[in-house]
Amino acid sequence: MPTTASASVLDEDEALELLAYLITAARTQVDEAAEYGPLRLLTAARRLAERIAPRSSDATAAFVAGPLQRMPELAVPRDEREEYVACLDELCGALAAHLTARWAPDRAGSS
Repeated sequence: MPTTASASVLDEDEALELLAYLITAARTQVDEAAEYGPLRLLTAARRLAERIAPRSSDATAAFVAGPLQRMPELAVPRDEREEYVACLDELCGALAAHLTARWAPDRAGSS
């Protein structure tokens, strides 16, 4: 795993804020329609991305500013489900490519 001069991308307060969001989202999900689960997870991913982008590598900052931001923020997979799933698949593929380039650059591009 690569290390940088600034290994910490979240301080304790930022981590606690994200933790609080995840825990309370889990609780509200019990009473919400199942379609809201992905929405809550993507909201948490965006919050994390906002915090880490200024303190991360250029490649990570580009990922969170690009593929993650292209995912519709308020999309609920109930309508146009196939398109929504395709967008999530595209986001997962972009993340996989970013992680491969970061942690296994000799394997990047070979599928």
